[in-house]
Amino acid sequence: MDTLSRPLHDLRISVTDRCNFRCTYCMPKEVFGRAYEFLNRDEILSFEEITRLARIFVSQGVEKVRLTGGEPTLRRDLPKLVAMLRDIPGVKDLTLTTNGSRLAEMARDLKDAGLDRVTVSLDSLDDAVFRAMNDVDFPVSRVLDGIEKAARVGLTPVKANMVVKRGVNEHTLVDFARHFQSSGHIARFIEYMDVGNSNGWRLDDVVTAAEIVEMINREMPIEPLKPQYRGEVAERYRYRDGSGEIGVIASVSQPFCGNCTRARLSADGRLYTCLFGVIGHDLRKLLRSDESDDEIAAFVSRVWSRRTDRYSELRAYETPGLDPKPEMSYIGG
Repeated sequence: MDTLSRPLHDLRISVTDRCNFRCTYCMPKEVFGRAYEFLNRDEILSFEEITRLARIFVSQGVEKVRLTGGEPTLRRDLPKLVAMLRDIPGVKDLTLTTNGSRLAEMARDLKDAGLDRVTVSLDSLDDAVFRAMNDVDFPVSRVLDGIEKAARVGLTPVKANMVVKRGVNEHTLVDFARHFQSSGHIARFIEYMDVGNSNGWRLDDVVTAAEIVEMINREMPIEPLKPQYRGEVAERYRYRDGSGEIGVIASVSQPFCGNCTRARLSADGRLYTCLFGVIGHDLRKLLRSDESDDEIAAFVSRVWSRRTDRYSELRAYETPGLDPKPEMSYIGG
């Protein structure tokens, strides 16, 4: 437990800081252009190092492991890592967040390696809007192909995440919900967040969860569902006609810090106890200094037990400090 009695339950592992999209709210081209210096190969954790740390985190209570990036499918031989993590006793849920660009070609291998589910970032079904938001002219049809392939091989339920930004894509969210309504997949809507330092975030650009729910409910009546477990980030709603459910992640307007059970491991082995954390605790140094598993586990336990993070709650009533936050592409979602 940390200082607010929150258990360590989820581990999100960034396997690369690179991405083949330049989404304007995450990795804008103005910052992440050709001259941007990504991590060198020797700075990134090996699969063996990731697996060793995952085992240590499981010994501290972690049951759910999610692979993120950057774009994790850019990491060479990713199914090999999935298989290594799948062999860890105590991992009950092994998942992946991806932009879907390579999912059609990789879904079968990922499933065969032991992956349970995928979450796909998909910010609009309007092709022009989607191409503008990913800013590399990538077509929405190829992401939808990836979602369908994932479903066919059993990486279900597929969750499709839409970051909603005012004046950019909110006019497409009802169609997004309608598309996935009876598909067996789950559409989820995420308030535009102030992650990192380069996306030009303004509160005025946030379409709140209440607005999102109202827009969908007008067209397709929905009703709230109870949380499935402590720390669930999405508020869940089901369609009254029984045709599926949606999720809404309201980290700006309705912070859920009080139930946050997630630790994050950056691609270069730094432990962050908050998505908006400033301090990353260097686990790679411990790994490469011949520290024992017990010594690393004790370090993780000390870090977590002293955890006080509640950035999103503080944001609601005071101005955050000026310390730079890690970028989403570095720390993962």
